[in-house]
Amino acid sequence: MAIEHKVRLVEELFDRLEKEIAVFQSETHLHCIAGCGKCCSTPEIDASPLEFLPWAFHLFLNGEAEDMLMQLQQKSDSNCHLYRPISFIDRNMGSCSDYRYRGLICRLFGYAASRDKYGQLRLATCKIIKEGQQENYNTAEEAISKGLYVPVFTDYYMQLSQIDNRLATTLLPINQALATAIEEVLHYYAYRPLPNGLGNSA
Repeated sequence: MAIEHKVRLVEELFDRLEKEIAVFQSETHLHCIAGCGKCCSTPEIDASPLEFLPWAFHLFLNGEAEDMLMQLQQKSDSNCHLYRPISFIDRNMGSCSDYRYRGLICRLFGYAASRDKYGQLRLATCKIIKEGQQENYNTAEEAISKGLYVPVFTDYYMQLSQIDNRLATTLLPINQALATAIEEVLHYYAYRPLPNGLGNSA
């Protein structure tokens, strides 16, 4: 399957998820605090290369892929390279530098559920939402137990794996996932014509 087609399928999956999350948010009134980057500043985030393939393809089309790959290879800490904290003093406040192309894990966390050992759905969200929006959180958990639809982590990763099983099921530290996504795109086009009639000058 061509890289362009995989990118389109991943983007379509993300579009469906965005719509589902918007409905879930309107039903539960749960929301992230403006400017909060607490979950993004966590160093132990794993992701699959496939969820960042649209981002890597976007960089490639704009001639930025090789430079970004070099940045990732030279990065010494494990915090997500795309996260931009407001200050070094408070890393919990900040934003994603490429929010439109954020990965599946970034989209799901806070507004999706995982199954506990009894098979019950449990909302996977942060302490800030649980404690700061406790009433809405408790109401949301109760509504989920009674059948309110909520996106489920395993369901979405399964859908992702149907696009490219290898790239979807290889979970890596997030910066390695970013680098691998870029490498996939660069390797793919090393001996193929460039997309959209870009030509060798792209």
